[in-house]
Amino acid sequence: MNIYVRFETAFRRAGDAAALLCPGGEDWTYARLVAEVDRAVGALAEWGVGIGDRVLVQAEKTPEAVALYLACVKSGAVYVPINTAYTKPEVEYFIADCEPSLFVAGGSFDSDLPVAILDSQGSGSFWRGTAPASTPAADRADDDLAAIIYTSGTTGRSKGAMLTHANLLSNAETLCVAWGWRDDDVLLHALPIFHVHGLFVALHCAFMNATPVIFLPRFDVAALIGELPGATVLMGVPTFYTRLLEEGTFDAGSCANMRLFISGSAPLTEQTFAAFEQRTGFRILERYGMSETLMNTSNPLGGERVAGTVGFALTGIAVRVADDEGNELPPGEVGNIELRGPNVFKGYWRQPEKTAAEFRDDGFFVTGDMGIMDGQGRLAIVGRTKDLVISGGYNIYPKEVEALLDGMPEVVESAVIGVPHADFGEAVVAVLVVRGNVVDQTRVDAYLAGKLARYKQPKRVVCVDDLPRNAMGKVQKNVLRETYADLLEP
Repeated sequence: MNIYVRFETAFRRAGDAAALLCPGGEDWTYARLVAEVDRAVGALAEWGVGIGDRVLVQAEKTPEAVALYLACVKSGAVYVPINTAYTKPEVEYFIADCEPSLFVAGGSFDSDLPVAILDSQGSGSFWRGTAPASTPAADRADDDLAAIIYTSGTTGRSKGAMLTHANLLSNAETLCVAWGWRDDDVLLHALPIFHVHGLFVALHCAFMNATPVIFLPRFDVAALIGELPGATVLMGVPTFYTRLLEEGTFDAGSCANMRLFISGSAPLTEQTFAAFEQRTGFRILERYGMSETLMNTSNPLGGERVAGTVGFALTGIAVRVADDEGNELPPGEVGNIELRGPNVFKGYWRQPEKTAAEFRDDGFFVTGDMGIMDGQGRLAIVGRTKDLVISGGYNIYPKEVEALLDGMPEVVESAVIGVPHADFGEAVVAVLVVRGNVVDQTRVDAYLAGKLARYKQPKRVVCVDDLPRNAMGKVQKNVLRETYADLLEP
């Protein structure tokens, strides 16, 4: 079915109950959300948007932007959100690639394409004054597209992952059960909504149950702490948790009403996991997902949450660690993470060769992540395939080195990369963010001695103020590799 039908059933039942609570702004009820969606559906029709047409959206995080997303899905259009930080030349790439029938922008944009304005500060929604459409949700089959999410593009051009109504609905239903979503839950939302995490994972859990969302326009640690007493669930990236821990006012009392903290989109360090538990008494629930598949695994709601792991396969999803030919490896061996299930995307937009290359003959999707599975089926991620360092013929998994470096008292965070080396092909370089004085090679060598095989240890240590990250907090190791490509040249 059209996933909006499922949402609207809950919305209409909720009526005047709170939907989007906007600190410093106007709150929306579910009744208003339904009305705004129907107005936006009417406006999309007036702009000539039909079933299957792409609607490219670059707009700030507002309730109107949420209504626009839901209107696209209800009308049978394909929603294509992109990062609000993209420049005009970058936006033009997406316009050329997905060929939208409408571009919705946060301000003026010079283009031959029809451009509608969604401006929270000025003219507001482009459907202001439009009468609500009385048409029902468009009929959609399981395999029909609901959205295209462009990958973060850390290497080469971004690819559009095609997500269907069945992908979205199956994953939302699974997560609500896995995370025990309750009728009295209140989601604290500080994520962007141009990405899977903030849009499909966080909001869908609330929308399936028509529960309130505290809708912060952006991540601000002081605002987050201020809203915690009224919330029960927080979904965030690891940066949320490290920034909370830096605030002396954040303690167990701040979390008195909370039941669940969830982390994803980037690796959560074992040090942050332990420090958060010590400060608050809560063990963060880490899970694993990606643009192409939504959520794949999760640490358990009621069982043991193990630091440094992303838990077990979610219901209905098969996850395996395999060799380069797709043969499943025994527990304890590092290999390619592959998966199959109703959450897995339809393919890459207009890239059939790339799509075919990423799937095995038995239907498993090759994620590009490398992991290790224990005997109970618990998965740990050791890095991306492209991040693997091969030095002198030996495989080095960056996360193993980073886990040790992050344990140094001076180190705030680390990133391990491979750079060209005349003798070994590649050699390990550690890029560190540190407290106080610069950490030098001698200090790192002394700390790692006896803890890590010599060939895995960094040949060079670099200290920086910050690591480069994409919009979802993932460290951009491709940027680091480019920056330090000549570091070990003779």
